[in-house]
Amino acid sequence: MTDALTAPAQPVGADLQVRSSRTTLALLALAAGGFAIGTTEFVTMGLLPEVANGVHVDIPTAGHLVSAYAAGVVVGAPVLTTLGSRLPRKRLLLWFMGAFAVANVLSALAGSYGWLMAARFLSGLPHGAYFGVASLVAASLVPPHRRTWAVSMVLAGLTVANIVGVPLTTRLGQTYGWQWPYAVVGGIALVTVLAVWRWVPFCPPDGGVTMRSELSALRRPQVWLALGVGTVGFGGMFATFSYISPTMTGLGGFTTSAVPLILALYGVGMTAGAMLAGPVSRVGLLRGIMLCLVVIAALLFAFGPAVQASQALALVAVFLLGLLPSVMVPMLQTRLMDVAHEGQALAAALNHSTLNIANALGAWLGSVVLAAGLGYEWPSRVGGILAVLGLGVAAWSAGLERRHA
Repeated sequence: MTDALTAPAQPVGADLQVRSSRTTLALLALAAGGFAIGTTEFVTMGLLPEVANGVHVDIPTAGHLVSAYAAGVVVGAPVLTTLGSRLPRKRLLLWFMGAFAVANVLSALAGSYGWLMAARFLSGLPHGAYFGVASLVAASLVPPHRRTWAVSMVLAGLTVANIVGVPLTTRLGQTYGWQWPYAVVGGIALVTVLAVWRWVPFCPPDGGVTMRSELSALRRPQVWLALGVGTVGFGGMFATFSYISPTMTGLGGFTTSAVPLILALYGVGMTAGAMLAGPVSRVGLLRGIMLCLVVIAALLFAFGPAVQASQALALVAVFLLGLLPSVMVPMLQTRLMDVAHEGQALAAALNHSTLNIANALGAWLGSVVLAAGLGYEWPSRVGGILAVLGLGVAAWSAGLERRHA
């Protein structure tokens, strides 16, 4: 028998390369779930006219399907994360993505507006919980200084969905029926289950984490302020993007066949933004968030006039609409994990609850101004006001932090 002391040593470089490869595969598996979630969340917006016709309602009423999905995220993120606080994180990811697959298949099979509303609500339930747990798992796989990058890689699945998944499924829905995109998402979710099972390492629950410790995050004012930034600040983006298809065809003069390409451009902007999140975070998380909100507000106030002015400016505006919020999301996620202390999983999941409250708020406010008879340039104006309010909440958080320091 060979003595362990005389056995040839494994090269350190090779060992690091193996670990790096395993981390990459694990992050890809987690990002695949983000890809499925991003596709189902945004394809409804791209197919809003087709879905409205399919279930025999008008476009403002069909916009409530976006709100139903968002409501599912808002409810599911805190409830599922808290209930699963003592379970291994890998097992939670498998359960969340399996439930997500089933709910999207039910969306594809829905034959009426009421059933589709219910299925979209169920589809949203695992959304925030999945991203919250996946963000913690991703951050645990890398050194501390690369946490924002690892979180952004998980969220990059969502952004890549807007380059590939949303445009392709939008075209699929336009050609073969609005039900098919939801069926495809169900299949992607099942592939994600297999990838997570194969590549994500076993992640035992934190022995000190209980339902009570997770809920303790809700006693911290900075957690609520960070959630407020997400709720109000991102409502403006969703007020605009929820009606992107009729806005670009009605105001910008684009054809319906151009909508998938416009959605792909939005996805390119989202992916570029996710890549920039790490470098921008070096100026400070809260400072970077405030900077993003200033630019987002300016963009939203200019969005309607830009779309009306020329198609070239419209495309630039869509690209920036994807880029700027995507720079901000990983920074907001990381800040929540920092200020939540022992309630990190719940706080990370609640970030997606607040983003989907923003989704519901933005879609609803957009439907209000449209139902009032105002044009498609008005949802982005409402969005600009929301971004300014979000900047005010971020400034409040910064002032509170300075006083405590």
